[in-house]
Amino acid sequence: MLTLRDPAQAYRRVEFDARVASADQRELVRMCYERVISSLGSAMHAHDRADNVRKSQALTRAVSALTALQMGVSGEDTMSGALVQFYSAARRAVLDSVLDFDTATLSQVRQDVVDIAETLTSAR
Repeated sequence: MLTLRDPAQAYRRVEFDARVASADQRELVRMCYERVISSLGSAMHAHDRADNVRKSQALTRAVSALTALQMGVSGEDTMSGALVQFYSAARRAVLDSVLDFDTATLSQVRQDVVDIAETLTSAR
């Protein structure tokens, strides 16, 4: 399967799989945030270059990471509810951009994820 991809992509996939295999719960969340941030940046870059294949791949990665984050929320406190609502809205915004790409909205979602990730990092 890896032979069907370019070598750089195969290397990144192996590296990512190794990080996931050795990660604890907090690291997995951090990795999901990284994936959303980088994927949305890649989607916007691909959109600017009219590269629909890469844009679609990047949006798919962002949706997958947001779905994982949403599914990973536990508890029923106010923070959990707010996170589920945020992840759901972010996921919807990304999915809406599949057909009608909205750079401004995706940029805002990306910045919101950056802000949350920085807050979680500083809280540790």
